Amino acid sequence: MPPLVTVIAPGAMGAAVGKRLADHGLKVLTALDGRSETTAARARAAGMTPASDVEIASADFILSILPPGDALSLAQRFAPVLGASNVKPVYVDCNAISPATVGRVAAAIAPTGCPFVDAGIIGPPPRPGDAGPRVYASGAAASRFATLRDFGLDIRVLAGPINTASALKMSYAGITKGTQAIGAAMILAATRAGSAEALFEELSFSQIELFAWLKQQLAMMPPKAYRWVAEMQEIADFAAADPAAHELYQGAAHFYQRIADDFAAGKKDVSALESFLRKSGD
Repeated sequence: MPPLVTVIAPGAMGAAVGKRLADHGLKVLTALDGRSETTAARARAAGMTPASDVEIASADFILSILPPGDALSLAQRFAPVLGASNVKPVYVDCNAISPATVGRVAAAIAPTGCPFVDAGIIGPPPRPGDAGPRVYASGAAASRFATLRDFGLDIRVLAGPINTASALKMSYAGITKGTQAIGAAMILAATRAGSAEALFEELSFSQIELFAWLKQQLAMMPPKAYRWVAEMQEIADFAAADPAAHELYQGAAHFYQRIADDFAAGKKDVSALESFLRKSGD
């Protein structure tokens, strides 16, 4: 019998993962209580089925795909109903959280008797015709989660401690999204200083590959910046053994918060960033 899967929540990534599973013949549950009509419409478009907490607890897998700041509270919310259920779904935390936070989420799930998997998603939401993002998984139950490969997910099991997948996700995102924060900050600084044109010309000449990547990534960054604040804080926690690295990523969190605020308001800095990037099409 095909497995029953719950995906919480149907945001951009969660809905796309849910659709990939639904397109491969699975029934995919989700939770919509208190969610907006926009979110409900996204879930419907993905072929996901609204369900109560009790129904969700009867699934074979629960995939938690949320902003990282909500990962622990979701596990705590479902712990009582999972503990009372005779069915023990594999609880898969797919969020961008630090190994330490993984430990807290796993501890919240442990009393329920449900197997726990740490997972890290690397890559954009799945789209028609592509292989989708890589989903790295670790923990004793990771091989059970990997059976969802048969339903369109690119799941890669990692050896090592239970939090190995999140350690990979933190280090990868620390490089990619950290680099975006530095690049955007320097573009804005150059714009304020009147040297943006010269910076553009120099990057176009001496940093061709890096600049092409920055232009592609930064063009998509502002509307997503609000989601990256907590992720940078989790990366800061991951890097906490090095005080300077911890401070660096706390600074990146503050930077993304400012971009998010700017995007939602006057867009002065976002407009300056967009103007700089548009030069590539001139």
